[in-house]
Amino acid sequence: MYFILLITVLVTAVVLVVAAFVIAKLMGPRTYNKVKGEPFECGVPTRGSSWIPVHVGYYLFAILFLVFDVETVFLYPWAVVVKDFGVMAMVSIGFFLLVLVFGLAYAWRKGALEWK
Repeated sequence: MYFILLITVLVTAVVLVVAAFVIAKLMGPRTYNKVKGEPFECGVPTRGSSWIPVHVGYYLFAILFLVFDVETVFLYPWAVVVKDFGVMAMVSIGFFLLVLVFGLAYAWRKGALEWK
C-alpha cells in the first residue's frame, strides 16, 4: 500500500519538475546579451578578480551561530514536554547544554569570536 503511494509521489514529482522545465524553455525569452553574462554584485560592476580570499573567522562565526540557532530549535519542543518526562529529560538536556558550552569555550579559547 505504502509502496504504491511512494511511487505515485515520486512519479508526480518527476513529472512536475520536467513540466516546469519544458514550460520555461518554451515560454522563456530566447535573447542573449553580453551584459547578462557578466558577474556583478548588488548592481555594482566588479573591479578586479572576484576570487578574493575571505578570512576563516567569518565561517567560524557563522557555524557557531548555526549551532546555537539549532540549540534553540531543539530547546523549544523540549520545554513544552519537560513535565511529562521528569528527571531523565533534565539529565539529557543538561548533557546537551554541557556539550554546547564546551564547544563555545573551545571556540572562545581558539579565538574564533575575536575580530582581527
